[in-house]
Amino acid sequence: MRETRNAQASIFEEYSNHEYGVRLRKLSEVLDRQPEILELVAADLIDVSVSAVGRTGLSAESVLRCLVLRQQLGFSYEQLAFHLSDSVTYRTFTRLPAHLSPSRSCLQSTIRSIQPETLERAHQVLTRNLLDTGMASLDKLRIDSTVVASNIAPPSDSQLLNDGVRVIRRLLAKSKIETGLKVCFTDKRKAAKSLAFRIFNAKKATKDELYPDLLKIARLVLKQADRGRQQIIQGAEASASCQKWLDALAHYRELTWQVIEQTERRVIHGERVPSADKIVSLFEPHTDIIVKGFRDVQYGHKINLSSEVRGFITALTIEEGNPGDKTLFLPVLDFHQSVLGKLPRSVVADGGYASQANVAAGRAMGLKHVVFHKPVGVSLTAMGVKSKTFTALRHFRAGVEGNISELKRAFGATKAKWKGHDGFKAFVWASALSYNLVRLARLGPD
Repeated sequence: MRETRNAQASIFEEYSNHEYGVRLRKLSEVLDRQPEILELVAADLIDVSVSAVGRTGLSAESVLRCLVLRQQLGFSYEQLAFHLSDSVTYRTFTRLPAHLSPSRSCLQSTIRSIQPETLERAHQVLTRNLLDTGMASLDKLRIDSTVVASNIAPPSDSQLLNDGVRVIRRLLAKSKIETGLKVCFTDKRKAAKSLAFRIFNAKKATKDELYPDLLKIARLVLKQADRGRQQIIQGAEASASCQKWLDALAHYRELTWQVIEQTERRVIHGERVPSADKIVSLFEPHTDIIVKGFRDVQYGHKINLSSEVRGFITALTIEEGNPGDKTLFLPVLDFHQSVLGKLPRSVVADGGYASQANVAAGRAMGLKHVVFHKPVGVSLTAMGVKSKTFTALRHFRAGVEGNISELKRAFGATKAKWKGHDGFKAFVWASALSYNLVRLARLGPD
């Protein structure tokens, strides 16, 4: 049975005197002062119904520390496994027993067992502790939004159709192994791949000529999938693996059909397909299309966050779709009031959040200053601030750009690399939690 903490520290544990080793020692002390976070993580990792016999494996404490270490170093699981077996400092920080060197698959399965909701609650617990101990202050708060990309290639209809053909063929080929019944089909991968490649490199007139052939192949593959599904339902014995195969086939069949529909609307009929109706990845279908101003199109999810004077992230939300910034202003204040139990004294946000309604609502909640760094449609008089106060808060707001840059550059939040919607959210929350922990280690008392 997995343990919450390692029962006994090794006498061989020591940190390097290098600057980074000293920082990890401080980070270790910070984690020791956050037992509530460890208890939250342990609830996800420890199955209380399992009897306390046999090998214990990685403790919940080691898994949490491996997660924090991975986020700040940007290692792959393979690289993390190597450094944990090679570095005394890393082993000391993660509190690995002398006999244990976790493999890549062990690290991946245990770290990914921590749910995004758990990491979100852990971030909230840490934030409340920072406010209660005075390490963080809500005298001034700055709000901004950014985009975290999904781990996908730039989408194209031809490649999505080719992906659908490829994945459905792979599932049909595995029918014998998964269901016990072989499904006969015609392999269309080569033809689909060739057409997708030609479309990708062709001019528009040639693309328009080639797309009907690729759509025809995609529809044929869907018919093969329907026949195979019916054959398995009627002839195969019911089992967990059989049902899993049927669910996967239905999932990718539905996504491929949506790609066919959007391709016909966009390419064949010349329609403008709304972003909400588009699919940009068969493997990360939760991905949103985000356009901020006149910038390039991004594929992922918008996150809305706030930071205080010392740079700690006090609130973060992962949005669905592409909501306007104006609608994201009040939820940040509501979060601070309902979850953290404290409201900031002054709030400053990007010009995209500016509206007279947001100013009025913020003042009604008891905030002294509600300022937007560009008075877009809201004058200084309407904000109720003097020019000197406005300038000071505008300069303070600029610091959130650095906070976002560090979150992305140093903690991997440029692109969420874990699979699925839950994986995306877990990755973002792991980055935000690690960011606050490392900042606390850096700024906290020696």
